[in-house]
Amino acid sequence: MDSTVPGHTDSSGLGKGLKRRHMNLIALGGVIGAGLFVGSGVVIGGAGPGAIISFLIAGIITLLIMRMLAEMAVARPVVGSFYVYARQALGRRAGFATGWMYWYFFVIVVAVEAIAGGRILQLWLPMIPLWLLSLGLMLLLTATNMVSARSYGEFEYWFSSIKVVAIVLFLGMGALWITGLWPDSTPGLGNLVNHGGFTPLGWGAVLAAVVPCVAFYTGAEIVTIAAAESEEPKRAVAHAMRSIVVRIVTFYVGSILVVVTIQPWNTESVGVSPYAAVLEVLGIPGVATIMNFIVLTAVLSCLNSALYTTSRMLFALTRNGDAPKFFTTLSRNGVPRRAILLGTTVGYVSVACTYVWGDVVFGFLVNSYGAVALFVYLLIAISQVVLRRRLEREDPAALQLRMWLFPWLSYATIALMATVILAMAFLPTTRSQFLMSGLTLIVILISYEVRKLLGKGGRDDESLSGAPPIGSADESVAEAEKRIESVETLGGSDIELLAAAQQKPNPHRHQRRHS
Repeated sequence: MDSTVPGHTDSSGLGKGLKRRHMNLIALGGVIGAGLFVGSGVVIGGAGPGAIISFLIAGIITLLIMRMLAEMAVARPVVGSFYVYARQALGRRAGFATGWMYWYFFVIVVAVEAIAGGRILQLWLPMIPLWLLSLGLMLLLTATNMVSARSYGEFEYWFSSIKVVAIVLFLGMGALWITGLWPDSTPGLGNLVNHGGFTPLGWGAVLAAVVPCVAFYTGAEIVTIAAAESEEPKRAVAHAMRSIVVRIVTFYVGSILVVVTIQPWNTESVGVSPYAAVLEVLGIPGVATIMNFIVLTAVLSCLNSALYTTSRMLFALTRNGDAPKFFTTLSRNGVPRRAILLGTTVGYVSVACTYVWGDVVFGFLVNSYGAVALFVYLLIAISQVVLRRRLEREDPAALQLRMWLFPWLSYATIALMATVILAMAFLPTTRSQFLMSGLTLIVILISYEVRKLLGKGGRDDESLSGAPPIGSADESVAEAEKRIESVETLGGSDIELLAAAQQKPNPHRHQRRHS
């Protein structure tokens, strides 16, 4: 059984089914989730109209982080993206922690989004229990991801397209109302200051709201992971990262501006569902149904991306010896199906626990991953400073896309991220998330030490050539992977074959490390 498609796989064995249009929408759709459509109401309630500034500051921080990541991804596109960069820049322990934290983050996203999607469906199908609806969504999107990367890309393309169209229409209608061109509108910006001022709860509340806002932007980095399965990884990442984050900031900030301008910030309906509150003022019929459909689309999009991301990050972890080689096996279409199934298992278990214990599980999941992605972002920023200096010495020509005002803006970004994380520890509303996420990090670090004691640590990636770049020739590993992919199950001899291939000296790699 042939497990590779000529011209469509690299040395990793992953398929090459993602086109540039997929990459653009993956970057855009990964960020626009239910948090924007529903969760933003909590931020508005905590900061008033000043939430506009909160989202703007968070957007600028995210823009800087993504620029730093884009510099590394364009210079050295590798399977695993920032996980590999952390290994190369900060050592195996940091890489292990980065990869597994990110995997854990999106595994929990799978569970959270499945439960959230089930709740929305239950509004239309109240006779069906929540656990069964959530399970149905999990099975549907797991099957989609199991087919091919292109299948994932197509689903994400259309999910994201619906979200983008919805936001553009929302911004357009809001602009017509504010300028007085909408029928029976009350134009003007009075609501920004007429209900306690622009910052009714003080500037401290505005700055505190930056913390959850940064979390809302999480997901733009997925495009650098998907680059391993795109036809033009360098060009796709460069194009997506140059423009996508700016659009995302525009969507978030513009949407919040429309909400607090059309409706008073302290209106009860704004806190529950800000977009629905505005559509109701505009007189759009079937507001509840429209918003439920849009939010469901956002949830399915995030669930789809989370399933994809967990599998590819786990696959990258196996390539560096930071996860069992059992998950290295690929399908004929270059899909790491075993890695997908492991990621979905946590989701299935969470759905089952929800059936038994209800919202207790949901609350625990939300708290346990709240700050994990922020830890990863901080490591991305630190890695960029280290690798940028190394690239300037070893391969300056690779720096085709550069971080602005290096190194000072990089240092400022690191300081901003550290401030956001520390703020979580002191703010009453986020302290539990910080503590639970910190516990998650501690467990991962202990796991690394245990794995190291057992002699199962992965190879060291101290040079920029430590991990095979996308499209590079790592023939000994590739041959072993093809051997494994040709069978349905792994036997002991197959595992030994891959292990031997990993240990076999590669003259090309040796030459690169000593060049």
